[in-house]
Amino acid sequence: MFLGGGALLGVVFFFWYYASPKYTDVGYAPNQPIDYSHKFHVGTLGLDCRYCHSFVESSHEANIPSTSVCMNCHQNIRKESKDLTLLKDSYENNDPIEWVKVHMLPDYAYFDHSVHLNAGVGCVSCHGRIDQMEVVQQSEPLSMSWCLDCHRNPDDHIRPNTPVTDMDWNKPENHDDIVKQFKIDNNIKPPQDCSACHR
Repeated sequence: MFLGGGALLGVVFFFWYYASPKYTDVGYAPNQPIDYSHKFHVGTLGLDCRYCHSFVESSHEANIPSTSVCMNCHQNIRKESKDLTLLKDSYENNDPIEWVKVHMLPDYAYFDHSVHLNAGVGCVSCHGRIDQMEVVQQSEPLSMSWCLDCHRNPDDHIRPNTPVTDMDWNKPENHDDIVKQFKIDNNIKPPQDCSACHR
């Protein structure tokens, strides 16, 4: 009986851990049609996330930029590079590039980027140090329990008076007091009921 119970617990633990998003999804970094380095564009050049993901503060989605956004720079910079052949073809033929989605939520889960950014939650809280990634990968599990942990204790992720796109942000000494007042002023009360994310 003990042997059977131990085996059952072993099987449950195996699936609980190895089938969890923390194990299956963290580190996911698919090959993209164009080698786009966030480390170079964001880290070295200092592009703000909102230059490419321009609707992120007003839409539930963090839109993928159109080819024309890339060509704003690349019509003049490295315009003869063979690495940009697909980009230039896409632009000239008005054919969108088939980027592979990295951060995916199930269809039954609703997430609004604008709500989180306008509440002072920085990009790095969910996406990690994008400015250090040659190839974008998923840094957090994005599981229900992970989201709920933040909704229950959001203060560490809220950064009043600092751009949400600042990847090097560190909490100031008086962070707790600032956040407490910021939450009152902006009526920030992260919901924990099912209908907040399942609609």
